[in-house]
Amino acid sequence: MTPDYKTLLQQKAEIEARIAEVLKVEKADVIAKVRALVADYNLTADDVFSSGKRKSPVGAGVAKYRDPATGATWTGRGKPPNWIKDTVDRTAFEV
Repeated sequence: MTPDYKTLLQQKAEIEARIAEVLKVEKADVIAKVRALVADYNLTADDVFSSGKRKSPVGAGVAKYRDPATGATWTGRGKPPNWIKDTVDRTAFEV
């Protein structure tokens, strides 16, 4: 005979309660081990949680060229803006 729906729900609740208890105990043990390792190796949050990738500099960079008419600037990197794209000698626009 198969258990009915209410019996299964009761079993589920009991299992979930046991899972929560075991997780609480195991988590405390893991946290203690991690804290000990952090202390032993003098680790920082950056040591543990960094992605290993270099962080790119913030911002677009320093402007090298300025449009005298509008004051718009361009770093000289990437696609040139319309106000300078057809200019062969860009020295007149240098900042």
